[in-house]
Amino acid sequence: MHGFGPVQPEEDEPPFHAVWEGRVYLMAVALMRRGLFTLDELRDAIERMPPAEYLAASYYERWLAAIERLLVEKGTLAEGELDAAVEGQRR
Repeated sequence: MHGFGPVQPEEDEPPFHAVWEGRVYLMAVALMRRGLFTLDELRDAIERMPPAEYLAASYYERWLAAIERLLVEKGTLAEGELDAAVEGQRR
């Protein structure tokens, strides 16, 4: 989207603000290296997020949503399989 102004990175800002962000990044890299999707497909999946969801999500939350979407679209995960696994961990 346009109109948000220039990006001003903070001095000495870490590449990841939480451990899970690094894990999402590494997961994306590993899946791309295995040929499950390309960087262009990841970007496209991020851009297809509903606008309200996109704007409410952090940078790596967008990556995670895109990875989940691509794994379902490519048939690697069944629809709802990940939600069921997460719910099972909560019990």
